[in-house]
Amino acid sequence: MYSEKVADALRKIGAEPGDRVSIAKDGERTEGMLMPRSSLGDRNCLVLKLKSGYNIGMDFAGAKVELLGKGKPAKQVPAKGVIAVEKGLPNISILGCGGTIASRVDYKIGAVFPASTPEEILLSFPELKGLANFKARVLFTLLSGDMAPAHWQAIAKEVAKEIKEGADGVILMHGTDTMGYTAAALSFMLKDLPVPVVMVGAQRSSDRGSSDNQMNMVCAALAAKSDIAEVMVCMHGSSNDDYCLLHQGTRVRKMHTSRRDAFRSMNVKPLAKIDYAAKKIELLRTGYRKRDKKRKLALDDRMNPKVGLIQVHPGITPEFVKKLGEVYDGVVLAGTGLGHIPANPHGDNLATPILGAVKELVAKGIPVVMAPQTLYGRVNMNVYAYGIVAKEAGVIGDYCDWLPETAMVKLMWVLGHTKEMKAVKEEMERNAAGEIGERSEVIEE
Repeated sequence: MYSEKVADALRKIGAEPGDRVSIAKDGERTEGMLMPRSSLGDRNCLVLKLKSGYNIGMDFAGAKVELLGKGKPAKQVPAKGVIAVEKGLPNISILGCGGTIASRVDYKIGAVFPASTPEEILLSFPELKGLANFKARVLFTLLSGDMAPAHWQAIAKEVAKEIKEGADGVILMHGTDTMGYTAAALSFMLKDLPVPVVMVGAQRSSDRGSSDNQMNMVCAALAAKSDIAEVMVCMHGSSNDDYCLLHQGTRVRKMHTSRRDAFRSMNVKPLAKIDYAAKKIELLRTGYRKRDKKRKLALDDRMNPKVGLIQVHPGITPEFVKKLGEVYDGVVLAGTGLGHIPANPHGDNLATPILGAVKELVAKGIPVVMAPQTLYGRVNMNVYAYGIVAKEAGVIGDYCDWLPETAMVKLMWVLGHTKEMKAVKEEMERNAAGEIGERSEVIEE
């Protein structure tokens, strides 16, 4: 988007991307098609496509812009053609859930559209040809930051539908920001998976030379053909274009804002490594659920979205914690250290303990769950007084090594089935989808 100053000037003359304009500046006049601003470009720099086909940028300061003619509105024209079904290849369903991984660039006006048909998918990812027979459709076209629990439920239903109709694997194209949340939710809702469900995204958009969408998608297709019948996340494993990693849905987190290898498995090794050039999968773990199309999928998408995830921090007040009970039916605390909260067991007169507020929540029937904000390691509320008193107050999660967001998603899922405190505790502390391990350690990938 251009700066407000530039956008206002363009509005006054009725100019939009795709229109023919002239720009007069420093005694020279240039004509061309007005282009959308590059996502990485200067917001005050006008971009024109010249008759020659080349694009140029011009600083708006001191420029006079004139509308010469209206262009045709940009619209997506679906790719056409017949894709022959190849015998002997698996049938993989691709569901679009938003994000930038599957987008086609219209270089005439610079618009980016989602690829939604098998033809468009193969146009966007030509290396997919020959790997499988694909069918594709779009569920949502939204940024993953706008994903809500209702979207997770809708995705789970559609995945179940594809598997019921015979898919040998399912790929979910998804934005990276909240991919870990969706992966965890699907891991709880899709029980006894018979085939792989692979989430894939891109850190760099398809119109950038450093885009990771091509490699990630190809590796996701290989994962969808694999023997690993789990909910997984497939993303770059290094900053180079050499391999992707397959992460377990309840154990994965985005650990960098922009790097292509942003995703990491937490407290466990990745499930597998996929060599992009060789198109081969190397298993890194055992004990995963193996493909078995005779196994019957059980869809269990009941969820209560009224769960909050709060990071414990110095200065957190009991008044704030008490208010959580007015908004949420369950609370996950990302505690300090081994799973601690400010409890002031030593009676310091400057401390502001929240132990009493936590007790009030539990007394009202609002489950409070502990997770480690350190991410690596597990909760142990038996070592220090801060943890001991929290456990005695009824805080759930002792000796669990789950991620805070996974604990939050699981509590939503558990509360979708029961609100009885004893049952909630039992279900939360029972390993349901690989979210709780017998041992955990920092894994160097």
